[in-house]
Amino acid sequence: MGSSSRSPQRNRAMSRAFVNEDGGVPDPRHRYPLPPRDDPGFDEAAARALLQGANEGDSETAEVATGYRFGEPKLVPWIRQLLERARATGNDRQEQLAERFLRRAGVEVE
Repeated sequence: MGSSSRSPQRNRAMSRAFVNEDGGVPDPRHRYPLPPRDDPGFDEAAARALLQGANEGDSETAEVATGYRFGEPKLVPWIRQLLERARATGNDRQEQLAERFLRRAGVEVE
C-alpha cells in the first residue's frame, strides 16, 4: 500500500465553550414562566403564553409548557379578554392571534 499524503489526525480537545454539558432540550417552563397549575391565575397565564408562543413562531413549546393546545376551548374566556384589550389598544398582531385562537376553538369571531 502506498503512503498517504495526509498527516494523521490528532486528538484535539474542544473548548468547553462549545460543549453542551446540560444535554437535552431546555425545559419550556423556563421560556414561559407560569404559576402552579392549581393557581387560580394559571389559565389566564396559559392563554397569554399561547398567544406569545404563536407570536414568536413557537406554539409547540408554549403548548408543552402550558399543557394546552392552541385553540383550547377552556381558555376562550381569557382569550376573549385579551382580544378586547388588543382591539382597545390597537394591537393588530395580538388581535389577529386571538381571533385565530378563537376560530381554532370553534368560536365565531365578530
